[in-house]
Amino acid sequence: MQRWRGVDGAPPGWGRSVVTIGVFDGVHRGHQQIIGHTVERARQAGIASVVVTFDPHPSEVVRPGSHPAILTESGRKAELIQALGVDVLCVIPFTVDFSHLSAETFVHDVLVEHLHASAVVVGENFRFGHRAAGDVGLLSRLGRTFGFTVEGAPLVSTDATDLSSTYIRSCVDAGDVASAAAALGRPHRLEGIVVRGDRRGRQIGFPTANLSLAPHVAVPADGVYAAWLARRGPAQPARAAVSIGTNPTFNGRERRVEAYILDFDGDLYGERLALDFVTRLREQRSYDAVGALVDQIEKDVAETRSALT
Repeated sequence: MQRWRGVDGAPPGWGRSVVTIGVFDGVHRGHQQIIGHTVERARQAGIASVVVTFDPHPSEVVRPGSHPAILTESGRKAELIQALGVDVLCVIPFTVDFSHLSAETFVHDVLVEHLHASAVVVGENFRFGHRAAGDVGLLSRLGRTFGFTVEGAPLVSTDATDLSSTYIRSCVDAGDVASAAAALGRPHRLEGIVVRGDRRGRQIGFPTANLSLAPHVAVPADGVYAAWLARRGPAQPARAAVSIGTNPTFNGRERRVEAYILDFDGDLYGERLALDFVTRLREQRSYDAVGALVDQIEKDVAETRSALT
């Protein structure tokens, strides 16, 4: 898959393409359906498939400080999109100036002049242009003017709920990682660098990997979770009991993500790890004595082992 930073990345002599457009945070089941249809249409026509997305999230530019929790960081999003068979991922820097482009200018400059769109596939609720003035109807009319077709794909639903990044964020925020996984089509993932913590876990017999996360990532609600832990390279995923919260038994103040890796003994400081959340085991609790906490952790480890068989 080619990766372009902006539409100027299109090489000289670039031919026609089938394009889909969106933020695609999470690359959830609805996104997968739209992108998959784009890839199929392009293959049938013998031309390239292009996914257009934006960085940073448009909300952060249009409404500074309102950045929604990120379900997939840029690198992870690119990997997921590539796995769907896309030919080109075009990431457009979303700036204040770009946000002021009219819907008509966006179509002419991006879809026609640079990407030479033959067909455009979007969700039926797609909006574009300054103040989100453009919709699928306007895009279709502009397509007839400029010579491309438009398909507005219906939203994917489950249990009468439309799948969306907003819905998945609400699941993660509530700690319902099982529902989030059902909507994503895979477990929700957090990635981070292992940094030194207070080393209390080691003192009580359960050393943990303390993850430093990127800003704005979607962190599940405080509690204890069963998750698969993945390392870079050929190592097989490992089972992990993950604690999220402030560690109230020790009067902690900083919210942390700490993973106790089952059947592992080694040094992970400085490594980048990924946690794929499978199920929530319990809420965060405070214990009057360290012994009671140790007893509970032993139960958490047993439940993790059982949940990840």
